[in-house]
Amino acid sequence: MALRNIVVQGEPCLEKVCRTINDFNPRLHQMLDDMLETVEDANGAGLAAPQVGVMRRACLVIDEETGEFIELLNPEFVHQKGEQTDIEGCLSVPGKYGLVTRPMDVRVRAQDRFGGWFELEAQGLTARAICHEMEHLEGHLFVEHVDHFMSEEEIQAYMDAKEEYDD
Repeated sequence: MALRNIVVQGEPCLEKVCRTINDFNPRLHQMLDDMLETVEDANGAGLAAPQVGVMRRACLVIDEETGEFIELLNPEFVHQKGEQTDIEGCLSVPGKYGLVTRPMDVRVRAQDRFGGWFELEAQGLTARAICHEMEHLEGHLFVEHVDHFMSEEEIQAYMDAKEEYDD
């Protein structure tokens, strides 16, 4: 495994639609292993292939319950419902955070690293990460959904209020 460079906003690869994965071979497995090492090293909740300069429909998302990453290849939404609004950031847009509304519950159909199809239902942070990373595969960034970027003070106040509400 190896760390890959994470490309940042302004790089053309982040604005392009990714190609379908057809070859489920050792080269793909190496890319997925590298992406896992990269997202863990960056302490991210997800990572899409275009963020490491690879124009393929692959992403990794955190499973909120287990803390493990789930590989989604050629993912497509089956169902979305509900709504959640929370602070979001992106490894490709360092230092910028804002409130983004996403579905609360999602179901996606995707392939695993060997080409097998499966469906995944997710809620909360995992659903948010799936939506965020799948947007990368279409050439979009979270900043397109942010009305107001938050300062460090605003983020802290938001987190304090959220913590107080949860108690």
